[in-house]
Amino acid sequence: MYDAILLPVAPGGEANDAVPHAKSLAERYEATVYVVSAIDTIAQTLRGPQAGAFAERVEDAAEERVETVTAELESAGVDVVGNVLRGEPVDVIENAISDVGADIVVMPSHARSGIQRVLLGSVTEKVVRVSPVPVVTVPMADREDAAAADAAGDDGAPDAE
Repeated sequence: MYDAILLPVAPGGEANDAVPHAKSLAERYEATVYVVSAIDTIAQTLRGPQAGAFAERVEDAAEERVETVTAELESAGVDVVGNVLRGEPVDVIENAISDVGADIVVMPSHARSGIQRVLLGSVTEKVVRVSPVPVVTVPMADREDAAAADAAGDDGAPDAE
């Protein structure tokens, strides 16, 4: 059913809860996972003494993230291809869908609401709207909330009354 799975990853992103889902689908359908990271061209157009260093850090972070995810999937025996592409993330992902012949896209989704959602937008939400193939969205665990709960000794279980 799925021969090519597209797995977009953010430059510099750490944990991505979508990776295990892409791995599971790839193992089940003996599919290839195409890991892509978009370097937004806005970083390339900035001016000033620090702009070049910023663009270089973004590119290095994207390459490192793709290498990390690719290595993780390869170690699990999954066929994987990694690539860093330049452009606006939604456009890069939309183009990658057709370029690799993706049958499905697996992406993380952050639970944002209100003004934060309006101001930040959502690459995943935009991809869902433009994708010609199914998009599996995987909710990201809020790492800050989980760390705070761990520090407070909260195991997530309801308090006994």
